Amino acid sequence: MKAQSVYIHIPFCQQICHYCDFTKFFYDEKQANDYIEALSQEIKTHVQGTHNQVHTIFIGGGTPTALNMEQLRSLLQLIDTKFDVAGCSEFTIEANPGDFDEEKIKLLKHFGVNRISLGVQVFDDAMLEELGRLHKVTDVYRTVDRLQQHGFDNISLDLIYALPNQTVEHFRRTLDEAVTFGLPHYSAYALQIEPKTVFHQRYKKGKLHRPPEEEEVQMYTILKDTMHKNGLAQYEISNFAKPGFESQHNLVYWKNDHYYGFGAGAHGYLPGKRTGNIRPLPAYVKKAMEDGTPVLHTEEIGLREMIEEEMFLGLRTMAGVNAEQFTRKYGISYDAIYGEAIAFLSKKGWLRQSGENLQLTNQGMLFGNEVFAQFLLEEEDLKLVR
Repeated sequence: MKAQSVYIHIPFCQQICHYCDFTKFFYDEKQANDYIEALSQEIKTHVQGTHNQVHTIFIGGGTPTALNMEQLRSLLQLIDTKFDVAGCSEFTIEANPGDFDEEKIKLLKHFGVNRISLGVQVFDDAMLEELGRLHKVTDVYRTVDRLQQHGFDNISLDLIYALPNQTVEHFRRTLDEAVTFGLPHYSAYALQIEPKTVFHQRYKKGKLHRPPEEEEVQMYTILKDTMHKNGLAQYEISNFAKPGFESQHNLVYWKNDHYYGFGAGAHGYLPGKRTGNIRPLPAYVKKAMEDGTPVLHTEEIGLREMIEEEMFLGLRTMAGVNAEQFTRKYGISYDAIYGEAIAFLSKKGWLRQSGENLQLTNQGMLFGNEVFAQFLLEEEDLKLVR
């Protein structure tokens, strides 16, 4: 196999959230049946043989648990046939609170899923409704309890902050409630206004009130402090975990390792290229059923892109970019390529050298995009490497 991790996209939802720009469609039973068949063709085309060894598997969406029992069973059987699930270190599925009944939980357990990522977003029923979410806060409690009763201990809660009309104190209350679950992993992301979303339309009309930037910074500071006080170490800008519960699949992305991307709108990264699949559902199904290759575009990844991504992605993690590994990989030190940029960012207090690792400071995390822009390469910079 060309990659040791697998991402599988299930684009169906019972309701479309107002902030979401992922590939998603309202659930329809027949369309979902056709989609699972097309997805099977795509995976079989790209992955030869059976029980291939993989490091991680991640089923994302959309809402994978929007599938009915038979569709979910077909998907899990396909995965179980093509990949060595028993030897896989992490098998994650995304879900919404309230989507699980006893049967679905038992089905996931039977097929080796060992990590659940729950899209909680906020602990406030009125704000959940404003986000376009279907679940209630009580669903979170019920779902976590059911999962733990069936032996799932690796559960993550996903949160969003800097929401419309959200105050600093409101976010603090959401965090305080979230950590009472005592779960081993939490993710928290600042709201991004993405094109072609309900929120984007409201924003353009001046009808979306977002907290000011200084309050967003306060929320992020409170997030980090709360997680630290509850024994959850920050290992990436937006992710916190107890030791040993870091998301192994997401670390594949941040380490710039290779992974397959299957499904409508899915992205993959294979040696020398990144791929993006067709997004529209009928077009994806048609192409996948024809020849198993529903790829919309392929981007060749040259030396320039590899080095830039090594820095962008590595600096997102608390570990940072390791000097020895970088030199071994590219035959030159990052200081030789980025010496001026590193000196400039260090002087601003946004970067630090910790032993062999180049890392973002706490202040640097607040200005991540500005930091990353300093690591874009000009063509003349590549002469040093070549």
